[in-house]
Amino acid sequence: MATVLSVSGSPSASSRTNRLLRHLDQRLTAQGHEVIPFDVRTVPAEALLGADFRHPAIVEATELFARADGVVVGTPVYKASYSGVLKALLDLLPQYALAGKTVLPLATGGSTAHVLAIDYALRPVLSSMGAAHIVQGWFTLDKDITVHEDGSLTVAPPATEALTQVVDQFSTALGSPRVLAAAS
Repeated sequence: MATVLSVSGSPSASSRTNRLLRHLDQRLTAQGHEVIPFDVRTVPAEALLGADFRHPAIVEATELFARADGVVVGTPVYKASYSGVLKALLDLLPQYALAGKTVLPLATGGSTAHVLAIDYALRPVLSSMGAAHIVQGWFTLDKDITVHEDGSLTVAPPATEALTQVVDQFSTALGSPRVLAAAS
């Protein structure tokens, strides 16, 4: 069983990005992984914006990254790049915080014009942080993610199929047991 840190780079608690990550966390848990959800928005702004490396929240985030075997990084795309709150956190982590780790980059956005944000904005940063293996990421359109009043989530079938494939590839890269039928 691998330990997976599931990082939401959304500044909003009710974002589709955050909800999609928590939905995918369930699949990884069903595949036998220990999943630790981490919402960057919960790190105090003064720690992020003041670059306070010794702030307890930054120290804790650094420890979570160090403990993880794999990291899922999810972000909404704003102006063709990943979120500023995610950038602020990544800037405060040690240079090689992802050394030896398998990483799955995910993004959400309102237009297919932002699809390349994973490969041209996020992937280079993850690579520069020493990720051992960055698996194929996925961009999901906001319109393909429906959040219901009860908090449940529905993902459009084509997006569900693609997300299932990238999550399973990530899981396999971590060395997980075969995908459980119940995880579908």
